[in-house]
Amino acid sequence: MEKYALLGRLEAKPGKEQEVAAFLKSALPIAEDENATVKWYGLQFGPSSFGIFDTFETEAGRKEHLEGEIAASLMKHAGDLLSQDPVIEFVELLAVK
Repeated sequence: MEKYALLGRLEAKPGKEQEVAAFLKSALPIAEDENATVKWYGLQFGPSSFGIFDTFETEAGRKEHLEGEIAASLMKHAGDLLSQDPVIEFVELLAVK
């Protein structure tokens, strides 16, 4: 059962909204190849607000994901795409269906 999660909040620069959405969509195959990532979601909260929510069974899996290809690519492109640094929240899951 998943006990751990991450919630990343991303705010696109004006005019970069479609590129952020495309980035999130392009990250799905990478997340699918991560054995420790149980679920991975690319989100859009509003016109320029996006996010990533993913779940893990272990803390080690969560750490592995944070050190993986998606996070590295996001940080590499953050200056071009985002109006501020990503906000990453560590989440403990209390109930999962």
